[in-house]
Amino acid sequence: MGEFNGIRWAYDKYELIADGIVHGVGLFFALIGATVLIFYATLWSPAGALVAAWVYGVGLVLTLGISFSYNIWPVSRTKWYLRRFDHSAIFILIAATYTPFLQRGADDPLLLGMLIFIWLIAAFGIFVKCVFPGKCDRLAILLYLAMGWSGLVVAEPVASRIPYTSMLLIVIGGVIYSLGVIFHVWERLRFQNAIWHGFVVAAAAVHYSAVLTCFSLSVPAF
Repeated sequence: MGEFNGIRWAYDKYELIADGIVHGVGLFFALIGATVLIFYATLWSPAGALVAAWVYGVGLVLTLGISFSYNIWPVSRTKWYLRRFDHSAIFILIAATYTPFLQRGADDPLLLGMLIFIWLIAAFGIFVKCVFPGKCDRLAILLYLAMGWSGLVVAEPVASRIPYTSMLLIVIGGVIYSLGVIFHVWERLRFQNAIWHGFVVAAAAVHYSAVLTCFSLSVPAF
């Protein structure tokens, strides 16, 4: 337990161990999954899709890696700085997860515009988190949710360009992330952080399946 710069980290040894296990499992499979995806895209996908695979894979591993480092680090000035990176990385993961799906429609001005918009919002969120650390946490949560569900605006054109299975998995993953937010803000619950990160890892796994399916399955004609 500890406090730094007004931010309180009130987790006991067992909570930290549980959180570390969740992160370790997630990061291990993220490294394997990203490698498989990029290898597949290198062999079978055009250049644009390969770039999207790299963006997604690096974003996934980077986010889980930073989160792992931040959450197991002792309370200190270093942890305070890692907190900025951890919260900023969430914006990167959301934008990176959108990228493989929106890249499929880069020839459509609406989808291309959405891709640019998502990354601009991510950049804004990173700016806020780095320049005003610890002061806009509620705003950040709203931005995370807004970014995550803003895909509904382009759901119809995206659905016509990716497999139905991918679309279904995107929605399921989004629901899991959103349910996890309940535990993210439920700070008095013991093991709250580990439970929240369990939802994150589960949702990330579902979205990874959506991305891999998007690369490996063809889109049926209607």
